Amino acid sequence: MSALGTVMRAGVRRRRVQTVVTGLAATMAVTASVLGGSLLVASDAPFDHAFAAQHGAHLTVGFDTARATADQIAGSAHAAGATASAGPFPTVSADPTGGPGLDLPAGLTLPPMSLVGRADAGGAVDDLTLTSGHWASGPGQLVVSADYAGPQLRIGQKLDFPSASGGVTELEVVGVARSVSRTADGWVVPAQIGGLTAKGARTGLQMLYRFAAATTEAQLTADRDAVAAAVPAGSFSGSRTWLSVKNSNASSTGVFIPFLTAFGLLGVLMSVLIVGNVVAGAVGSGTRRIGVLKAVGFTPGQVVRAYMGQALIPAVIGTVLGAVLGNLAAAQVLAATEQIYGTASLTVAPSVDLAVVAGTLLMVSVTALATALRAGRLRTVDALAVGRTPRSGRGRRAARISAALPLPRAVTLGLAQPFARPARALAMATAILFGATAVTFAFGLGSSLQRIQDSKRSTADVTVLTVAPPHSGTGPVPAPASGAAAGAAGGPGDPSGAGATTGGATTSAAVPGSVDTAAMARAIEAQSGTRAWFGVAQTEVTATGTTGSVDVTAFLGEASWSGYQMVSGTWFHRPGEAVAPTPFLTATGAKVGDTVVLTDHGTAVPVKITGEVFVTRNQGMTLLTDARTLAAAEPNLHAAYFSVALKSGVSRSGYTSALNTALRSTGAVAQIGDGGGTSQLLIMLDALTAALTLMLVAVAGLGVLNAVVLDTRERVHDLGVVKALGMTPRQTVSMVLASVTVVGAAGGAVGVPLGVALQRIVVPAMGRSAGLRLPASVLDVYHALPLPALGAGGLVIALLGALLPAGWAARTRTAVALRTE
Repeated sequence: MSALGTVMRAGVRRRRVQTVVTGLAATMAVTASVLGGSLLVASDAPFDHAFAAQHGAHLTVGFDTARATADQIAGSAHAAGATASAGPFPTVSADPTGGPGLDLPAGLTLPPMSLVGRADAGGAVDDLTLTSGHWASGPGQLVVSADYAGPQLRIGQKLDFPSASGGVTELEVVGVARSVSRTADGWVVPAQIGGLTAKGARTGLQMLYRFAAATTEAQLTADRDAVAAAVPAGSFSGSRTWLSVKNSNASSTGVFIPFLTAFGLLGVLMSVLIVGNVVAGAVGSGTRRIGVLKAVGFTPGQVVRAYMGQALIPAVIGTVLGAVLGNLAAAQVLAATEQIYGTASLTVAPSVDLAVVAGTLLMVSVTALATALRAGRLRTVDALAVGRTPRSGRGRRAARISAALPLPRAVTLGLAQPFARPARALAMATAILFGATAVTFAFGLGSSLQRIQDSKRSTADVTVLTVAPPHSGTGPVPAPASGAAAGAAGGPGDPSGAGATTGGATTSAAVPGSVDTAAMARAIEAQSGTRAWFGVAQTEVTATGTTGSVDVTAFLGEASWSGYQMVSGTWFHRPGEAVAPTPFLTATGAKVGDTVVLTDHGTAVPVKITGEVFVTRNQGMTLLTDARTLAAAEPNLHAAYFSVALKSGVSRSGYTSALNTALRSTGAVAQIGDGGGTSQLLIMLDALTAALTLMLVAVAGLGVLNAVVLDTRERVHDLGVVKALGMTPRQTVSMVLASVTVVGAAGGAVGVPLGVALQRIVVPAMGRSAGLRLPASVLDVYHALPLPALGAGGLVIALLGALLPAGWAARTRTAVALRTE
């Protein structure tokens, strides 16, 4: 065993507090960095790799067969810039119902399916990946998309299509495939499409293109214009770019990146501070030991390596532990999003681990080297003569000022102590500042996330479900066991039992003639205790400038009290007006005040956008409007449920019982409103925020502990003097705690505004990662009451960190302290 190694190990064992602090600081930095780096890679690279491997379509275009022939559409394959194409494939939008082996709750139906006729899964564009089963080889067979919005369909299950022109058509699921371009919900042989088309409707045609230049929206717009120029005018019925698919896929993991970046930066900065402070403290408190080492023959380089090693040993252990914790946490987050990209499960990229570990150790080495060089430069005779006491005279003015304060002498002695070691006090204040910043930021982030969750909860006191089982006559539908008024669809007042997604199935609006929603509305209006009410119907339309369907929430009655939060503009007040979320406005290029043309069952419906609303349903591709807006296209649109607000003092249970009696003949069911469940994404964000905040606070507290331990040990002789003069153990504790109060209060006072500023930067960035703008109410979460309490957090961190050394100082025997130098 070399002498240098012996010195390193002895220093690590002797300075246990510094060892633990250095290790935890490295653990915190590595954990947050691995999490952030892994999610950053997961939100981008896997999609790009899958897109390249499957020759994904840069542009997917649907064509109207009434305006262009198949030959004309096929000719667009030679459009300027196109390098490959596939199609035209016949398409149809069909409405399946549960067939044999598929059990759906009463009143629930499957979402519409966009079916494409393809003879095989391969091709120059959109080379589909079969995840199970085989490709459709004849009529009656269906290959379903692994990304179908409905319930998971297994091989052998059968679906009925009752609206087909040839009567009820039954298809059997023979395979499950994934399209990285999301070109369809399912595929059949081309000859099957005609039989699935509803009476009086036409089939469409789909073309898939790849282009030489398609990496930006501007290039894709030019590519789309080139295709449009190659076909008859007006033949486009919709288009979708690969970037829109990629952005929607990446949003679920991308939302983690801003807040993990914030915590990662806090952790890295704190690690630099703590490691530098620990090594500097070791050098400062071990000046005499450095002189002894040099006197027995250690060279300056060996002294530097000895003190660097004392920092690197715990840092390496902390780095390894942080990498393990970061991988475990990232695996949990990625497990929730691995189905986004298909193929293999998402895992932490080895390059992330390597970069984070190497970067952290490099940071620790450079920081330790900068302070250890001071030890190497010390002259042997000076190190042996100086010892470890502070320079005389330092902090004298602070001591005189504190002595004049009307406080106990033990307290005034403690208040003056930080000024004897200003650099150490500044480092301790900075550590507390980071801790207070983390606590303030975590409070703001958690409050913002809670307000987002609250925005999805129903404001209704009572919900009336209008769905009747399509296979039965009359009679009430049993109310769902839970979540009846949950905002599962991204907005308030959307019961999971009616009009929302439940286990992949969607409820249909009441079938015309099956229930009398007009009679329900009259019964609600006439019921004693009703303050306000509105009905909600769900439908789908297309909008100019968008691809795919747009969900529409149509309100019957006054719904301005529904709880939706406005980002800008105002709620709609009359038919022909609507509010829309950010992604819809972005996709259409519209802004508040513009008019957007919807197409509902072939009818053009112009709507004026009066406001931007905060809604996450359907990736933000949704509209909220008055039901009368769609009256020309859907005159029989019925409410799927009603939301009712009660007058003050009215019992919800009594009202519900009385209303159920009045509604018995209509087949509707009234139930007490339910706030619904909590989003799994928000639960995960809250858990990560709490864990990372606790780690930062713990490291800040240990930084205080390290500084107070060093300070107390350096002043142990002085401690013996004041004990000999009559200072009691309780007064000793008061003196040590008082020594950190000014530093803690200062760190907290500066940390709170920094935490507020960080929340104002990170939360909007998280919204932008999901393509959303957040309402002001989500950001304005700090008020007069919590801010002083958050500021006091810095003082609490300081006092908690000083408790252990204060107890040690109180227990130190006077004689032992007087003999110590």
